[in-house]
Amino acid sequence: MSKILIRGAKVLGGDAQDVLIDGEIIEAVGAGLSAEGADVIEAEGKILLPGLVDLHTHLREPGREDSETVLTGTRAAASGGYTAVFAMANTFPVADTAGVVEQVYRLGQEHGYCDVQPIGAVTVGLEGSKLAELGAMHESAAGVTVFSDDGKCVHDAVIMRRALEYVKAFGGVVAQHAQEPRLTEGAQMNEGIVSSELGLGGWPAVAEESIIARDVLLAEHVGSRVHICHLSTAGSVEIVRWAKSRGIDVTAEVTPHHLLLTDEMVRTYNPVYKVNPPLRTERDVMALREALADGTIDIVATDHAPHPHEDKDCEWAAAAMGMVGLETALSVVQQTMVETGLLTWAAVADRMSYAPARIGQAKGHGRPVSAGEPANLTLLDSAYRGEVDPAGFASRSRNTPYEGRELPGRVTHTFLRGRATVVDGKLA
Repeated sequence: MSKILIRGAKVLGGDAQDVLIDGEIIEAVGAGLSAEGADVIEAEGKILLPGLVDLHTHLREPGREDSETVLTGTRAAASGGYTAVFAMANTFPVADTAGVVEQVYRLGQEHGYCDVQPIGAVTVGLEGSKLAELGAMHESAAGVTVFSDDGKCVHDAVIMRRALEYVKAFGGVVAQHAQEPRLTEGAQMNEGIVSSELGLGGWPAVAEESIIARDVLLAEHVGSRVHICHLSTAGSVEIVRWAKSRGIDVTAEVTPHHLLLTDEMVRTYNPVYKVNPPLRTERDVMALREALADGTIDIVATDHAPHPHEDKDCEWAAAAMGMVGLETALSVVQQTMVETGLLTWAAVADRMSYAPARIGQAKGHGRPVSAGEPANLTLLDSAYRGEVDPAGFASRSRNTPYEGRELPGRVTHTFLRGRATVVDGKLA
């Protein structure tokens, strides 16, 4: 591998510096660096971040390759500046055994656009009645540390307690999809004024908040770690804030779409806005932004949920829930958090790289941009403005809520252990 010199980039949004990559490692960071024979990338004015890490991605393989594959999903991830993603377990078959998680892990290694760390199911078949092979998945080649039934809630308190006790033995974490199923039967969108006016089944905030409250108390009782997936309400923020004030080992994530979009979008009846948990109110959006800024919410996670055209191009009630998000996440965070003054670029690096890597124990990722560290890096042209065109996505699916919307920022380069996966905005 040749040497690469990134010249004049704003490292974490700070002063312009040069970064010299030699093989898989950052050799030096400083002003006026030179390296004979190095490939030079002129990066004046651009932001250099550690490679992004997504703790919540749906790659769909095995079983739903019509939506996404590990190859297309990791290409989408690289395009968005990600060097590692955690792949959710709701595949077909479900990733509830060592064999399935190893299959996903090896597909990630084979394709090489970013590292893929499988997430194991908490329960067999995501059915919520019997614990899956947690220990075997952890001991497998995939080395699973995060377990989730995402898409479904681990609604049985006894099963949730047992899962928390089990993963404690090896320092794992249970990532909960907080949705009380009885309170959301037939729900189509956020319960509130808009749902009443549209006549759509409402999804109350308490369905999320009640599960979070239960699970943080269970985590405290057991002395284990719990992570809250796609937190979406102001009430959930307050519960997590309270739990952290008690010293409970809880972390939480927010998606880009919950930082930007509200349930008012559902008035269009466009199923692209149908998502789980649903888009909430403006008050919720503002609370989520403040919580991400003050650290109550630890990370941004995409919940990248690709679907084929036919699963979204239909009437609202029949449409699948979910949005693609890997290729637009950093732009949405720039618009909602950086340009509003709520986060610095250094804080973005924490919420989108350091913290998710720490929660998921992603080795070699979420590391400082400094000499001797792995060269997992993302270069962003933050001055760029452009309309989102899903026709240019690397993802196999196109179900983005941002089509035609102008968003700031464009990833120009992504490096995975010193190897360029994206160059000048295009996949290498």
